[in-house]
Amino acid sequence: QVQLVESGGGLVQVGGSLRLSCTLSGRIDWNYEAWFRQPPGKEREFVAGIALNGLGVLYRDSVKGRFTISRDNARTTIYLLMDSLEPKDTAVYYCAVGKAGSTRASDYDYWGQGTQVTVSS
Repeated sequence: QVQLVESGGGLVQVGGSLRLSCTLSGRIDWNYEAWFRQPPGKEREFVAGIALNGLGVLYRDSVKGRFTISRDNARTTIYLLMDSLEPKDTAVYYCAVGKAGSTRASDYDYWGQGTQVTVSS
């Protein structure tokens, strides 16, 4: 019954913005919430993460200053606001929950099915 569902992906032009959402349900014990992405033909990579208390925010270097991770007060939904999008941001984006402060996919226990983000030049 554990479920994570992403939404908000789509096609956007270079320089545009998108906001991704991930809704969590079921009995989940977690310390940390994160977004990962998998570009075409590449490995899954960490994008951003946040602890349940709003601390411990992490971003990969290539998205710093452009992406913002956040959560709602009920801690059932996490968001990723993406500004100044570039073609290299094109990927399937996944939300996940797991070990606090980790940037490794293997430290996350639950995953959504992903949402496609395509940035057109």
